[in-house]
Amino acid sequence: MAEQNTNVQNQTAQEDLGQLLKVRREKLAALKEAGKDPFQITKYNVTHHSTEIKDNFDTLDGTEVTIAGRMMSKRVMGKASFCNVQDLQGSIQSYVARDNIGEESYADFKKYDIGDIIGIRGTVFKTKTGEISIHAEEVTLLSKSLQILPEKFHGLTNTDIRYRQRYTDLIMNEDVKKTFITRSKVISAIRSYLDGQGFMEVETPMLVANAGGAAARPFETHYNALDEDVKLRISLELYLKRLIVGGLERVYEIGRVFRNEGLDTRHNPEFTLMELYQAYTDYYGMMDLTENMFRHVAQTVLGTTKVTYGDVEIDLGKPFERITMLDAVKKYTGVDFDQIPDTAAAKKIADEKDVHYEDRHTKGDILNLFFEEFVEEHLIQPTFVMDHPVEVSPLTKRKPDKPDYVERFELFITAREMCNAYSELNDPIDQRERFKAQEAALAAGDEEANTTDEDFMNALEIGMPPTGGIGYGIDRLVMLLTNQPAIRDVLLFPTMKSLEKKDQ
Repeated sequence: MAEQNTNVQNQTAQEDLGQLLKVRREKLAALKEAGKDPFQITKYNVTHHSTEIKDNFDTLDGTEVTIAGRMMSKRVMGKASFCNVQDLQGSIQSYVARDNIGEESYADFKKYDIGDIIGIRGTVFKTKTGEISIHAEEVTLLSKSLQILPEKFHGLTNTDIRYRQRYTDLIMNEDVKKTFITRSKVISAIRSYLDGQGFMEVETPMLVANAGGAAARPFETHYNALDEDVKLRISLELYLKRLIVGGLERVYEIGRVFRNEGLDTRHNPEFTLMELYQAYTDYYGMMDLTENMFRHVAQTVLGTTKVTYGDVEIDLGKPFERITMLDAVKKYTGVDFDQIPDTAAAKKIADEKDVHYEDRHTKGDILNLFFEEFVEEHLIQPTFVMDHPVEVSPLTKRKPDKPDYVERFELFITAREMCNAYSELNDPIDQRERFKAQEAALAAGDEEANTTDEDFMNALEIGMPPTGGIGYGIDRLVMLLTNQPAIRDVLLFPTMKSLEKKDQ
């Protein structure tokens, strides 16, 4: 019986909603018939925004302004009404009286719906209750909303709808809008910092024949005009290094990359990556640049280098910790891989510690697995983890005094990898051998392994100077600076399963 009652209630709600939507369309039809079609209006002269007016009330009191935005509430009280208009900066109240805007206009205003976009011309004043408002002299309907917004008090809380209909989410949730405004400021601050350091912003291809530069499975497609299979890039690395070969000593790119992998709180198949390369420096130079840039961005965007993430305060102002992967694994497991002689011994230790590995994995791979299993979760404050095994770093210079390891670091904050950097491998002979090893791994079943890029090899043979390079996950940085738990919360339009598939 309860289920039957629920079904009846849902059906009634749907019928009521259908009737409300019908009324809105009828209102639009009446406006058009009366020659007042709002969709015929092509522009509106906005002089001020809501927060700007509130912040400068002493100067603007009694001044005529025009604002435009979405009507989020309306209280009709006979010959006078109040409405609340939401724009980019926030919201502001307007007092709308029949005697000020005219009888016909006031009659039209009373028929406007929540969600309609309106323009208001009037003077700034403060009500008896002290609320800064606009005394309307003219109200113009700029766009008719034919849908019903979610109920304002409860907001839009269904996460699936929030992600699918980000436009509604932005209207109903002020914090969401702030997150994406902050995201824009973060990217702007990064550009400003790098431009000030003499870096040049460039653009490189997204459709490529060889999707190298990272351990990831690419998306594949077919280019009809050339009758060739191509891939969406998984990294920016190999083309940016070509530019270093060409003599552009400091380059960076901020752009989308695409990886054919799963969805979770940290991963989306398309995401924003920034990579930069600097000639005549190494991974220590990249550490210094990273530390300085993170501080600059936080200070510029947030006004502080202390960032709250969840219930933890992250201090970007202190020197970032630096530790080798060997020492980090030893610290948290007691296992010293320097004392493990070979792959067979490493696999034996892995069995004892219940670390799962594949037959193709070598000692270096297993060290990396130990790090992922036992160490990452402890790296809350900013920590550079240095000197990775060569097996997991096919594009990185070996350490001269320890050739089984490379000059590489990853920055971890809140147990998440924030960036990955190398002293770039510029020895074409060594690079070709690394590519061969990658192709062997690919043949053995590693779908994320690289293949040889012959044009890139040709560039290396022409000669690349000693170079430091780094890749930053912009989305994870924004998550940190906006205190967001999932990558979807900092992507305007995250990847979602289609509704047709979702319902199956």
